[in-house]
Amino acid sequence: MTLSAQGLSRRELRRLLRQARRQLGSSAQRQAARKLRGQLSHHPLFRRARHIALYLPNDGEIDPRPLLEEAQRRGKIVYLPLLNAWPRTRMVFQRIEPGEKLYPNRFGIAEPRPSRARQRPTWALSLLLMPLVGFDPQGGRLGMGGGFYDRSLAFRQRRNNATRPVLIGLAHECQKVDQLPLERWDVPLQATVTDAGWYPEAQSRLSAVPD
Repeated sequence: MTLSAQGLSRRELRRLLRQARRQLGSSAQRQAARKLRGQLSHHPLFRRARHIALYLPNDGEIDPRPLLEEAQRRGKIVYLPLLNAWPRTRMVFQRIEPGEKLYPNRFGIAEPRPSRARQRPTWALSLLLMPLVGFDPQGGRLGMGGGFYDRSLAFRQRRNNATRPVLIGLAHECQKVDQLPLERWDVPLQATVTDAGWYPEAQSRLSAVPD
């Protein structure tokens, strides 16, 4: 079922969509994570990407950890977002190793200890798998409102020919909206993948960006 955004503010949409994903039980969450892995792990984008950034789930977000483990098993270089100590509005991506100990940040989300030597510029990533609160089939993404991803990807708006990283949103099917109200700073996705499929469907044929 697709939620209609007509007459709803971004704040109201966030409340409704966060509530919808929080209501999913642990069994439904585990099943969604397995299906998400199936949707992506055999795709050329995932198979050929060398530098992949993901996230750790929070607040009912769909869980990409099976994908993270699959990427590490295949010898890919995996990154997690890391909040800057200062300025506090910035975020970077840092390489992690299998079994590495992580620590809660100021939002309670696990992240690695900062190490500049293990950080990679966003523009140099191959594939960025992004969390979201809501999405639409046209490539719109509604985040939590902090703007961390939008700021990290602002270079995409300055460089219209930028091809890296490929931006893929990850979501539960219940987070789909007919058409999101977007702001000028919102960076569009090339596709969104849920436990049920790809949006737009044609994007399932996206080719990989070479490293």
